[in-house]
Amino acid sequence: MTPQTTTNTKDRVIIFDTTLRDGEQSPGCSMNLEEKLRMAKLLDEMGVDVIEAGFPIASPGDFEAVNEIAKVIKNATVCGLSRAIERDIDVAGEALKPCANRRIHTFISTSPQHMRYQLQMDEEQVLESVAASVTRARKYTDNVEWSAMDATRSDWDFLCRAVDTAIRSGATTINIPDTVGYAIPAEFGELITYIRNKVTNIDKCVISTHCHNDLGLAVANSLAGVAAGARQIECTINGIGERAGNAALEEIVMALKTRADKMPFECGVDTTMITKASRTLAATIGFSVQPNKAIVGANAFAHESGIHQDGVLKNASTYEIMTPESVGLTRSELVLGKHSGRHALKSRVTELGYEIGDNALNELFKRFKDLADKKKQVFDDDIIALIEDEIGTEGDAIRFQTLQVVAGSKGPQTAEIELTVNGALKTVKVEGNGPVDAIFKAIRAIIPHDDATLQLYQVHAVTGGTDAQAEVTVRLQENGKTVNGQGTDADTLVASARAYVHALNKLVTKRAKTKPAENAA
Repeated sequence: MTPQTTTNTKDRVIIFDTTLRDGEQSPGCSMNLEEKLRMAKLLDEMGVDVIEAGFPIASPGDFEAVNEIAKVIKNATVCGLSRAIERDIDVAGEALKPCANRRIHTFISTSPQHMRYQLQMDEEQVLESVAASVTRARKYTDNVEWSAMDATRSDWDFLCRAVDTAIRSGATTINIPDTVGYAIPAEFGELITYIRNKVTNIDKCVISTHCHNDLGLAVANSLAGVAAGARQIECTINGIGERAGNAALEEIVMALKTRADKMPFECGVDTTMITKASRTLAATIGFSVQPNKAIVGANAFAHESGIHQDGVLKNASTYEIMTPESVGLTRSELVLGKHSGRHALKSRVTELGYEIGDNALNELFKRFKDLADKKKQVFDDDIIALIEDEIGTEGDAIRFQTLQVVAGSKGPQTAEIELTVNGALKTVKVEGNGPVDAIFKAIRAIIPHDDATLQLYQVHAVTGGTDAQAEVTVRLQENGKTVNGQGTDADTLVASARAYVHALNKLVTKRAKTKPAENAA
């Protein structure tokens, strides 16, 4: 049966999310299996049409992630990337086997620069490779996508020959990537039009766009492509991706919704889940969203100018072209307080769109009570931060227990920390060059990891006010492997300890997975 996402309707735009593949390839954005599964389930719940789960041939971890995602996704098409190489395609087919609604996405370069210097192939050899790769992919699924890497710098006539070859070989989606973010909107739209007019069998497939943001034009180019006849857009949450990133899913979807007068197209994404997806990804990879980021930035619905404030108070539509609620942004104050019970908290967690187990709920309830004792006002954002922190650390072998810090200008600065390691309580007291340094040294004293270096230490407030919770991100690197950890607490130093412990747990997990692979090699 041909999946719904290959239907070329005039008014439907297919949203192809590549956060877990192209997005995760960018430096510092790697995710472990549990994190990928959580994001994939969230994308599926949002109504994304296609989830590109990874590049199965790239590593055993990528294969496992694609395979596990293929087992759990209920609605979306699950896609695996492969080069135009037999082994790549076979591995992708094997990884996707558990999913009935699957797609293989194979690609090869078509630009003179790439063919000459990277592939060292001529045009005829590339065309032969296109035919062979698509034909082989069809053995595993009738849903095959073919991409012309660096399409926007390709000779247009040769590109059309390659597209024609891919379609004749069985491709149902043709992707036209602006791989290096070189195109401008008018030019990109013209290229899509040229392909539609030149390729005689183009009506047999869906045309897709995959635009990078090197010139800040990824979203504009993608929308220009849709206006010219493309009906699939490849994008990522928060626009993450290699170099300057990809077209941002939230900007694409809200542009289509807000400007339906000029772009009368539909997509199946539930926009009220956009903020949750953005925050979940940011917390997972440790990449904070810039405050002035469209749709999901902290300032996206903030107004400081007196003229703007006056207009918004009279009627929000004077300066807001969409409502905060339309993207899932909640501004309501949480009515729960220090006297609230476990059932009330669980009910609110469900209302916020989360499902957590009993053990996680018990820990969350304890931390909520602690927070309610410290803060005058507890907001939804505070609860969300606690939930994300607890979900991210559930099942960790190393658990934070207590922290006592002595700081100040006189010194010495010391940190006394208690951790449980595989259930055993361990305590140490260490001096450092400042309280944060003392905390991190104390953790190192309990769990030695001399080869790991601290790459990032970042703090930001979850809400406003001097009593706001701190959300801390820590990035560790060991032997070329990078992990991110997050921690949340009303005390910045406690949040720092939680974040470091979270990152360390991921590092220990990576070590455990690396050793068997090294032994096998």
